[in-house]
Amino acid sequence: MKKTFAIAAAAAVVALGQLAMAGAAQAQSTPEFAFNAGVTSDYVFRGFSQTNEDPAVFGGVDATVGSFYAGAWASNVDFGDSTDAEVDVYGGYRTEAAGFAFDVGVVGYLYVDAPDGVDYDYLEVKLAASRAIGPYTIGAAAYISPDFFGLDEEAVYGEVNAAYAADNGVSVSGAVGFQSLDVNEDYTTWNVGLGLPLVAGIGLDVRYHDTDYDGTLSEGRGVATLKYAF
Repeated sequence: MKKTFAIAAAAAVVALGQLAMAGAAQAQSTPEFAFNAGVTSDYVFRGFSQTNEDPAVFGGVDATVGSFYAGAWASNVDFGDSTDAEVDVYGGYRTEAAGFAFDVGVVGYLYVDAPDGVDYDYLEVKLAASRAIGPYTIGAAAYISPDFFGLDEEAVYGEVNAAYAADNGVSVSGAVGFQSLDVNEDYTTWNVGLGLPLVAGIGLDVRYHDTDYDGTLSEGRGVATLKYAF
């Protein structure tokens, strides 16, 4: 079942890419590409370490045509089994109305060399909205999965977030989220961090993550991430 959703995620990205190319033909615009690569002291996703509290190296590419976008991102992971890496493929549509920015898309999470029968791969639908007021931005997002990671099936993650960006490029941001699961225990997670521009294209993010879930990999932790965007 999870493989079916993984294939569906890839197909959705292809379909969105076709829509983007159609939009490009109509608007006579060309795709814009952006790349990123970096290293982090601990890959934390929704409050849980994905690398058994060890560092991770990651990288990705994004393509945008008009309001459509698609991309891929990858990182090493460590689940204590043969799984080597996570590869995310995604696509969606962004627009603005009445001062709000909206983002509707899909994300497929694929796991390289996962053991047989573990059921890791899954798909989420993303619905997000935000509003910028001067240097401040507030937002909310929901991620809905019909067949989630591992034993869980239906799952919903909801988040509210806020950020402040100074003129010199320094930013402060944070988020509070709630992960609803149908097998494992629901939990709340939050993070707050500081973004610092270093040299052209390179930035440092220092962030604290925590959850109310009782577990070693979900305990409060500070994470430093160095990222290069080009």
